[in-house]
Amino acid sequence: MAKITLAKGLNAGLRAAMEKDPKVVIMGEDVGKLGGVFRITDGLQKDFGEDRVIDTPLAESGILGTAVGLAMRGYRPVCEIQFDGFVYPAYDQIVSQVAKIHFRSQGKVKMPMVIRIPFGGGIGAVEHHSESPEAQFAHTPGLKVVACSNPVDGYWMIQQAIACDDPVVFLEPKRQYHADKAELDESATPDPLFASRVVREGSDLTLLAYGPMVKTCMQSAEAAAGEGKSIEVIDLRTLSPLDMDPVFASVRKTGRAVVAHEAHVNLGMGSEIAARIAEECFFSLEAPVLRVGGFDTPYPPSRIEEEFLPDLDRVLDAVDRSLAF
Repeated sequence: MAKITLAKGLNAGLRAAMEKDPKVVIMGEDVGKLGGVFRITDGLQKDFGEDRVIDTPLAESGILGTAVGLAMRGYRPVCEIQFDGFVYPAYDQIVSQVAKIHFRSQGKVKMPMVIRIPFGGGIGAVEHHSESPEAQFAHTPGLKVVACSNPVDGYWMIQQAIACDDPVVFLEPKRQYHADKAELDESATPDPLFASRVVREGSDLTLLAYGPMVKTCMQSAEAAAGEGKSIEVIDLRTLSPLDMDPVFASVRKTGRAVVAHEAHVNLGMGSEIAARIAEECFFSLEAPVLRVGGFDTPYPPSRIEEEFLPDLDRVLDAVDRSLAF
């Protein structure tokens, strides 16, 4: 079994989907000849041609508007938004058209589209290149929203998203693209796309994360273990729909929960998750559900982003506060 990075896993997953279905097309700024700014689509235009890997103008609204027409005609467009902060010119198309056409047509018109968005910080980039807009899309009925956190999930989840008949906002943690490697077994049976996963067993507290924060939370759990604390870590993986059954089972066992994400705490995904835990697990809780996230400011200049991003110390502080109740 080969060891791959997240970037290689996504590339291989896109390639597999294109080989399986000639209706899969990739669209975006610099996705063809350049292979994308993060090289996720590297080599695909060379192998599949310019009609299936399309270099578009710098116009996100045009990319998504064109993809809507393609999807209505039976294609499966995969749209790359070059950076998270660039998605907003296409927000009207995504929320007003992509999310609503299946419902508006009473189920007669499907919208099999994947919108790939590199998200999160940690790469020393300027503004509009390090944002976390996931809650805005998870709040929109008609959209599915998922976030991969590791190379193996990247490989399988992108293929599952492309095969889905509903539009999927596919979030990729950009600081993980080339950071870690994992062994890929292409003969394995992947987990379902819209399912959470326990990635570390524990008994004292449940730590919930997705995307780039999964690695941080795993490191936090490892550090806490050195102090005799048993932390269970769940990779949420799917943000809309949320798969809460593994979360509820874990919280009923541990009695405590901390939710961590890079996005702003105010009205972030942690708010919804905390509310659902309180509704379903109230009598099991030994402490309030705590949230760890970015500050409620625009993303800062890169020289101080490490102070903005939730890190191991901030996660461990929340763990300690929860265990102190």
